[in-house]
Amino acid sequence: MRVFHFLSHEFGLKDIRERRLKIARIMELNDPFEFLGVELSDPELRRGLQVDKSRLSQDNGLLCFTKSWHNPVLWSHYADKHRGLCLGFDMPDEYLCQVSYVNSRLHWPAVLDKSFVKRLLFTKFAHWSYEDEYRSYVSLDETEDGLYYANFSDNLVLRQVIVGPDSTISRSQLTEALGDMAPHVDRFKARAAFRSFRIVKNLNGSLWA
Repeated sequence: MRVFHFLSHEFGLKDIRERRLKIARIMELNDPFEFLGVELSDPELRRGLQVDKSRLSQDNGLLCFTKSWHNPVLWSHYADKHRGLCLGFDMPDEYLCQVSYVNSRLHWPAVLDKSFVKRLLFTKFAHWSYEDEYRSYVSLDETEDGLYYANFSDNLVLRQVIVGPDSTISRSQLTEALGDMAPHVDRFKARAAFRSFRIVKNLNGSLWA
C-alpha cells in the first residue's frame, strides 16, 4: 500500500539522509484521547487504562501515515505550513491498520482482551477523520538521544518525495539527500489547485529551482 508521511523542511531532509522515520511515542501523541477513546466515568477503570497506556508507551510506538497527500490541511498542520515535505512509502498491507473514527466513546466489552486493546490504539474522535490515517504499531528498540527510529527497509520503501508549495528545498538539496536512492524515488514540487481545495502536482517543472 502507498501511504504518506508529512515532515518539516529540516526533519524531512534529515530523515531522507539517515534513511529512517522517527517513531511516535504513545504518551507524546497530540491527541489527549489517544488510547482513551472508551467511556471512563469509573475512576478505577480510568486509572487502570492510564497505567496501561504508560506501559505500552515504554516498549511500543506508532508510525503514522495518511492515504493521500492532497489535503491542504495536512500540509498546514504537519509540513510546516506547506514549507516541508511529504514522503510516500510502499508498505505491506499487513503492517498497517486504518484508524477508525467515531462520534462517541466506546463501551467496555464484557471481556477485556487484546482485540479491544488494539481497537483502542486505532480509534479516534470523528473530527480527526480528515487525516485518513493509517498506523503501524512498532516496537521501540535502540534509542538515540531519547528518540526512537524505524529504518527504511523492504517493509518501509521510500517511493516519492513531494516538495511543499512554499518549500525552499531545491532539486540539488533533495538529490543530495537521496543519494543512491535518487533513481528509484519519484520527486516533484506541489502547488495549490486552481479549481478545487487540493494540493496537486506542479506540472511546470521550471518553477522548481
